[in-house]
Amino acid sequence: MPDVTTTATSTDATPAADGRFAAPDPALAVGTRHAGFTVERVEPVRELSGQAYLMRHDATGARALWLACADTNRAFAISFKTPPADDTGVFHILEHSVLCGSRRYPVKEPFVNLLKTSMQTFLNAMTFPDKTMYPVASTNVTDLENLMGVYLDAVLHPAIYVRPRIFEQEGWHLEADEAGDLSYNGVVFNEMKGALSDPDDVLYQELSRSLFPDTAYGHESGGNPRAIPTLTYEAFLDSHARHYALPNSYVVLYGDLDVDRELALIDERFREAAEVAGEKDHAATTPAPTVGAPNPLDLQAPVRAARREVRMATAPSNSEIGLSYVLGTAADRTRVLAVDVLLDALCGSNEAPLKRRVLDAGLADDFSATLVDGVLQPQAMFVLRGLRPGAGEKFRALVEQACAELAEGSIGRDKLEAALSQAEFNLREGDWGGYPDGVALAITAMSSWLYDDERPLDYLRYEDALAELKAGLDEGLFERLLRELVCESAHCAEVEIVPVEEGSSAEEAAELAEIRSRMDERDLEAVRAEVAALRAEQEAPDAPEALATLPQLTVADVEDPAPEPAPADAEAPLPCIAHELNTHGIDYVYHYFDLRRLDFADLPYVGVLCDLLGRLDTARHTASELDTAIETNLGSLDFFCETYSRDDDLSYAAPTLVVGGSALGEKVDALATLPAEVWGTTRFDDLDRVRDVLTQRKVALEQYFVSSGHTAAATRANTYFSSAAVAAGAMSGLDYYLFLRELLGSWEERSGALPARLGELARRVFTADEVTVSFTGSAADRARFWEAGGSLGLVATGEAAHRLAVPAPTPRNEAFIIPSDVSYVVRALGPSAADAGTLGCWQVASRALSYDYLWNEVRVKGGAYGCGFRHTREGLSALWSYRDPSVDDTLARYDGAAAWLADWQPGQAEFEGYVVSTVAAHDAPVKPRQLARRQDVARFGGRAAGWRDELRAQELAATPAQVRALAAALGDPAATRCVCVFGGRDAIEASGAGFDSVTELIR
Repeated sequence: MPDVTTTATSTDATPAADGRFAAPDPALAVGTRHAGFTVERVEPVRELSGQAYLMRHDATGARALWLACADTNRAFAISFKTPPADDTGVFHILEHSVLCGSRRYPVKEPFVNLLKTSMQTFLNAMTFPDKTMYPVASTNVTDLENLMGVYLDAVLHPAIYVRPRIFEQEGWHLEADEAGDLSYNGVVFNEMKGALSDPDDVLYQELSRSLFPDTAYGHESGGNPRAIPTLTYEAFLDSHARHYALPNSYVVLYGDLDVDRELALIDERFREAAEVAGEKDHAATTPAPTVGAPNPLDLQAPVRAARREVRMATAPSNSEIGLSYVLGTAADRTRVLAVDVLLDALCGSNEAPLKRRVLDAGLADDFSATLVDGVLQPQAMFVLRGLRPGAGEKFRALVEQACAELAEGSIGRDKLEAALSQAEFNLREGDWGGYPDGVALAITAMSSWLYDDERPLDYLRYEDALAELKAGLDEGLFERLLRELVCESAHCAEVEIVPVEEGSSAEEAAELAEIRSRMDERDLEAVRAEVAALRAEQEAPDAPEALATLPQLTVADVEDPAPEPAPADAEAPLPCIAHELNTHGIDYVYHYFDLRRLDFADLPYVGVLCDLLGRLDTARHTASELDTAIETNLGSLDFFCETYSRDDDLSYAAPTLVVGGSALGEKVDALATLPAEVWGTTRFDDLDRVRDVLTQRKVALEQYFVSSGHTAAATRANTYFSSAAVAAGAMSGLDYYLFLRELLGSWEERSGALPARLGELARRVFTADEVTVSFTGSAADRARFWEAGGSLGLVATGEAAHRLAVPAPTPRNEAFIIPSDVSYVVRALGPSAADAGTLGCWQVASRALSYDYLWNEVRVKGGAYGCGFRHTREGLSALWSYRDPSVDDTLARYDGAAAWLADWQPGQAEFEGYVVSTVAAHDAPVKPRQLARRQDVARFGGRAAGWRDELRAQELAATPAQVRALAAALGDPAATRCVCVFGGRDAIEASGAGFDSVTELIR
């Protein structure tokens, strides 16, 4: 499970073709040896425009795979097969713990030091249901090798054997307050309390428990808070010794590499590990674990599990039921892809045939289908959320009857072709979100390699599988698959989540009370003494000689980035920004409609408009036909709201409705015409469909508040200071959620007027008066776009005056109750007259505060899973925590941030490391679409050309004295300070933060 937010995205959509990788390298022929590795197979991977070299380490049997292609955002990953044998989360705790120091690097947090000082474009670790992965990426070869070296030593020689309190910090420990009341604390313990406050997470795990009662997948790999405290230190060490062994490892190298050089580095570390195997350093009181075999990862024999109800302390609206069907094994890559396509055709939108059937039955608020892959036995999971009374008893019969009928040939070839087109587009685009290509592809390779040494490439390839699926359209492939998957399934399960008032928190309290009843005062003092010892270890600074062991780049290692291609104003029927970037045959278009001619009361309805467009009938197509046309011809079509601000004016707000679309170059005509059809001719009179969509949006926002409360709280806190944030909140934030909740709660009274209001609003928004079109792709495709689209159906109304009046922001302290056992705590600060720093200097300070002060105070000592600091161009600051067991303790730690910064005395190497990592984040490569969007937003925000170069220069010029000087602004008593907390009722009601208001969000 990822531990931090990464700072980068990847390079171009697909690695460019390069002559060096068009054919296998003869020097790497099968049977050749390279730095202790023997090449076993060489295969082209045309989807990557490169070659795959599968190798084996001669001395240890470790596996290695090099994906050779022209990408300079290079990556490395080492992974271990780690199937859990219980719910203690031992592999999740190990994932955290091995990054807390090692033999070569005896510092407390080398992982954090690397975040602070390296040029990484990705640095993280993840626990999956059956594996643990440690991937890194960087555009700098020296930096990549530094990261590789630290990670290899971390996993092979971690300090957990000599520092037992790492286990207490990252896993769990007992604490006792002055009154003698006990509590559990620990980073993973608190993380999983947050994770298992999400009904979706609980449902998935309970379905897995039913489907796989005899295998590793029946256990919670992340750890169940009720089981985590049963894990002993000895079992923790034993799990590491048995699983972090080289014969149980998988290495992936990716990109444009000197492979012999990188293999030599890996070989050195592997040989060292082999030499000391069984001779690990151990604490004097800790016996060396007996190294046995790793836990087994077996196939589960088919089971048809009886329906189960699982009671969970959550809001009544969070009731849900899941139905899962095992589709086979990961070895059948084509079948897995086929199920993905099938589920999209059946349930990918409200108009897909199975989803429409379920929604029309009126059983619940929403219905979805998900492919669960990346495991030995993938499954198709159907989930019904927001249940009506009696829905649980009817759900399975409804799904299976509908699937039986659809399997007789009524899925619709057009739906299947559309889903295939969408799958092909997504695979070709290769947009992995926040993951560089090399990291994402390393994860993808493990989807087959973990289960079969001979099959590392199955999930990297898709061309042949797509061709087989297209041919199967005429042979009833998908209908047959649906019949086998659902109607004839011998391996399935059904679980319902039943909300109750009390759950795991009450069980935890009872458990702690029972433990306390067996303790006397000496026992309590022992608990307090151990916590004090843990705190002392956490607070002790690393020795200078230990810090000196860590590899580190200097400012001199920072290279000037390639110039950023500048956009241009193109001749077109409407104002057009042209981004001529290498998009590998994909075109992206964004239409920006200025909303300042509206009234503020219109903005929530703009949010409704965005939610509905593309999901209702138009003048030419029914909703179902439109959905098919979009999936067949476009890669994406999205309607969303943004509000642009100005760096020097918190009262400035330019709310904008953005229509974004993408398509393969050969379908640019559809990119020019389909969005215009939607915004120009949508009919809003089907109120049943409208209510379905808005209810689903409400449910999605509720899930967002629980899973990403830190982001929700920080976004809400911006509304205390910024008019742009107030406008954004009305269209898509917390205020929009409250608007939706009220609208749906009084639907019968208010819905009748909705069609006319939305139709009139669309006519006022989608005009030629103040629209700007941004096109990313080739000049030839742009010309074809305008030839096909003309003026995009837009006409000028002459109503160009801006009249929008956004209410003034109101500073306040707020709390929002969500069904969660953890909190998300934000302290927000307004601009300060004492702030004389540049934004570049603040960027360096943000990294120091996030990865030094807050990491140590809020995460290490406080037990929160995440924390951070940010400072915006408008002068706003915010400190935040993620999955936090505390509210008041965290706020108290925030209060110490200014004093810490004022006294900060970094050494030259430490400070240079912060500058290097700050500039590296600034220079991180992005996809063409992301670059174009970044440039568009800068333009609408009034930023001058070259602003990023100026910011970068400020980062490079920052000094420790300048960073310390920022403490005056951070601690300014005259600056406005506000608090926003999303958390459970008990934590909020127990807080002494003095909230102006407390709102229960999810009922």
